Amino acid sequence: MSAPGAPTRTPAPTGSLPGTGTRTGAGTLAGLSAGEAAFRHQVRELLADDSVRRLAEEIAAYPPGVEAAHLDVRRRLGERGWLAPNWPEEYGGSGLGAAEAAIVTEEMTRAGIPDDVHVLSIDIVGRFLLEVGTEEQKKRHLPPLAAGEEIATVLFTEPEAGSDLSGLRTTARPDGDGWRLYGRKIYNMKSLYGEVALCAARTTDSPVAMHGITLFLLPLRSPGVHVEPVPAMCNDRFNLVVMDGVRLTGADVVGEVDDGWRLMTELLQLERTGIDFHAKARRLLDLVIERAAAGGRLDDPAYALPIAALDARLNAGHAMAWEQVRRLGAGRPDPVSSAMAKWYVSEQIRPVLETGLEVGGLDGVLTAWDGGAPDGGLLEAGIRLGPSHRLASGTSEVMLYLIATNGLGLL
Repeated sequence: MSAPGAPTRTPAPTGSLPGTGTRTGAGTLAGLSAGEAAFRHQVRELLADDSVRRLAEEIAAYPPGVEAAHLDVRRRLGERGWLAPNWPEEYGGSGLGAAEAAIVTEEMTRAGIPDDVHVLSIDIVGRFLLEVGTEEQKKRHLPPLAAGEEIATVLFTEPEAGSDLSGLRTTARPDGDGWRLYGRKIYNMKSLYGEVALCAARTTDSPVAMHGITLFLLPLRSPGVHVEPVPAMCNDRFNLVVMDGVRLTGADVVGEVDDGWRLMTELLQLERTGIDFHAKARRLLDLVIERAAAGGRLDDPAYALPIAALDARLNAGHAMAWEQVRRLGAGRPDPVSSAMAKWYVSEQIRPVLETGLEVGGLDGVLTAWDGGAPDGGLLEAGIRLGPSHRLASGTSEVMLYLIATNGLGLL
């Protein structure tokens, strides 16, 4: 049985590239089928509602200390099985494919809905549970995540370890038929609002750093869990999570004990299509184009040529990202080409922002809190968030290392 509001497989007008309603059709560029194009049209119609537009404006103007978490628009998508459209219907999805999941990501970004909760809850934690979770874990956590009723977050990074997850020091010490969890996690997002977290901890001491790591589902409101915000440059805050003797059982283990490193290495690659980064870059570039057109600067080669070059590179990045989506859909993900797509697309965001400043001048650094900021201060917010795109989902340097070693055999 189809989920409520499931897309019909009839042709519909092809949507445009993420972030624009006037340029080359995204359905054409991405090679969407008629059913996939119809799905994009339906999702876009839902997100075009005035209430969603007003919500996006409110989020952009949130004062420091207020951030987007539980949003009604996520629940509305979840009611239709669209928040996680590629999940089986029994877990709250629509039983569709990787293409529909990518479309939801693109359209949410186009509509100005922050994607942090979606990436954490659906793309990472949900993916891990779908792949290696027990049936009990799936039935308990996936439906509320797919409905937009709960938030899951990720606790991997630590103060001393940074991007090197093999250096983590959080430990799960044996305690009867379970464990006691001790440690500190840093730079995670949405843990103040989350119900559960996917937490990596060391369960076995080993001379090999990658061995002995286990993944757990940690209830964030358990005794012994302390969460506090950490100031950040972007609108949304990072968090410090301290775990002091939290009791966990075998039912909380995700996958096998001591197999966490392999799972993180393999499954995190599945989020590196580059779709989310491209959508953000495209939304920003379309904003720059609109500003340039309004100011009559598209007639000036000094502005028009760099913008045209960026547009071409984003089109290329879009094609690379969709290649990864198609590979996922066919069950043939490729770590090397996904690293290439993630690196290439995320590296375009910085020149887009720089061009935006050239076009907008000093007005481009006005924040949403100034009141007179053009376009609600979206460019300024993008500038503060910009550096994170080279770090999230694997740093640019790590992506280049994967390409050099696994792809080119240079090291």
